[in-house]
Amino acid sequence: MKTGKVKFFIESKGFGFITEDETNEDFFVHVTGLNGVQIQQHDHVEFDTQEGKKGINAVNVKRI
Repeated sequence: MKTGKVKFFIESKGFGFITEDETNEDFFVHVTGLNGVQIQQHDHVEFDTQEGKKGINAVNVKRI
């Protein structure tokens, strides 16, 4: 699993971005990829990535 920090997450719209620790690459995250947890800006998380409709998305996101 990758680790990173939530760059921002707009709860009312259900999406945001996570910046991976190792590469500083940003990954789109949708509320459906959160495994029932809530995230907010600056939370430290671990996640997997998966090809989405418009690129690679963060999925299986968990706070650590």
